[in-house]
Amino acid sequence: MAASNTDVQKSLAWAMGTPELPGVRRRVYYTSKNDILVWPKLPHNEVGRVTSSVYDGSFTLKENAVWKYIDILPEKSQLTSEAQGELPSQTQLNKLVAVHPSVSEAASAAAAYLNNNDNVFIVEDMKGKHRVVGCDKWTTKTTVTQDLGQGATGTTGTTINVEASDECPAPFYTGTITTEDGDIDCTA
Repeated sequence: MAASNTDVQKSLAWAMGTPELPGVRRRVYYTSKNDILVWPKLPHNEVGRVTSSVYDGSFTLKENAVWKYIDILPEKSQLTSEAQGELPSQTQLNKLVAVHPSVSEAASAAAAYLNNNDNVFIVEDMKGKHRVVGCDKWTTKTTVTQDLGQGATGTTGTTINVEASDECPAPFYTGTITTEDGDIDCTA
């Protein structure tokens, strides 16, 4: 029996004049996939098709593991998603560019760690919604560059480029982010 698309296909309305605020907020959270014990789940139908763009549940981390944060320059940072592959196996390639203004010892140490680890990132958009970059099915590729600036008018920065395949464009996350400063409730 062929699968029905009725559980996925829905009208997509937008009211003229409704603001759509571009960009991301100034803090990105990340953790190593090795520190994740339980992933939240994207709902699927009986044939394996994603039926929602919102994760169900929260990340459960290993004991003493927390989400770390990186403060970024929102005006230089961006989250995008594009289709990749071919039918019937198309997925999304979620791309995050996060620019941190420092090239300090701590920024360089973070770069060395991020470059050689499989991570997952949580980004907050300008409407206060949290999006996940990275999933449990495919490796997340992170590359970091640093620029010490040029001359008296140049700027410094550490740029974190993330590419992560997923079934959905940067799925929404409504769970909890456990940080060194306490829990963040993403349902608000």
